[in-house]
Amino acid sequence: MATFVSPPASTTATQPTGLKPTVIEKEKVDYLNLPCPIPYEEIHREAFMSLKPELFEGLRFDFTKGLNPKFALSHSVLMGPTEIPSQSPETIKIPTAHYEFGANYLDPKLMLVGRIMTDGRLNARIKCDLSENLILKSSAQLTNEPHMSNVMASFDYKGKDYRSQFQLGSGALFGASYIQSVTPNVSLGGEVFWTGQHRKSGIGYGARYNNDKMVATGQVASTGMVLLSYVQKVSEKVSLASEFVYNHMSKDVTATFGYDYILRQCRLRGKIDSNGCVGALLEERLNLGLNFILSAEIDHRKKDYKFGFGMTVGE
Repeated sequence: MATFVSPPASTTATQPTGLKPTVIEKEKVDYLNLPCPIPYEEIHREAFMSLKPELFEGLRFDFTKGLNPKFALSHSVLMGPTEIPSQSPETIKIPTAHYEFGANYLDPKLMLVGRIMTDGRLNARIKCDLSENLILKSSAQLTNEPHMSNVMASFDYKGKDYRSQFQLGSGALFGASYIQSVTPNVSLGGEVFWTGQHRKSGIGYGARYNNDKMVATGQVASTGMVLLSYVQKVSEKVSLASEFVYNHMSKDVTATFGYDYILRQCRLRGKIDSNGCVGALLEERLNLGLNFILSAEIDHRKKDYKFGFGMTVGE
């Protein structure tokens, strides 16, 4: 007797008549058109914005007056204690006061910044675009103290998907760095340096991964230093950052956590590290061209407490 066998059921779902199946294709990466990475020396810049605010102690007042669209003068007053190096575990401070006069020239292809203080120190910076891809940077610090003046110059070349830098400095300092984009989000680089004055050389490697929500970086050097950082962009106004630093020579380990919160009229940045040091910086915009600053730092291990406030006038 013949047996009727029904055909097996189809395992693929059929699309309704008139509708085409949806096909999701993964976007292909064009490795011949990768973005240009940031300079090697700035791979941790997002983390440094949160973890290394410009904290100060005492009274600070900054005034900037623009004489024309390119030239401006600045005046700064800082009154507060200065730490003196000592072998005592407690921090020794003496009251000091400084006045600083500055001149700035800002142009799309040339930037000149100069600062001179009442104690005789002179700081100067130059940034000049020699071409669309080649930039010259130079900085100098001159002082009356012997062997404390220094000069540094660097040539930065910006390629299509890479950056390179060559440095020259006082004390027979030579350095070079290179960073290359390997994917749209990942860049790898390295650096070498030689200081003839101290007869020391070193080599380092760095990696950076970034997207719209986070930035992760890592750096290791032959000097025994390991630096890892991570920044999470919670929103357009809130960023959280963390940093891990290990020194193989001294066996020191430091972990730091920080935040960067931008409100409509103010910006708040703070940090706390594994050594018991807590710091915060508040910048409140009172009016157009008028900002109020509050700075605080507590080092529980050294029993060192710092508090500062100030104002900045001018854009």
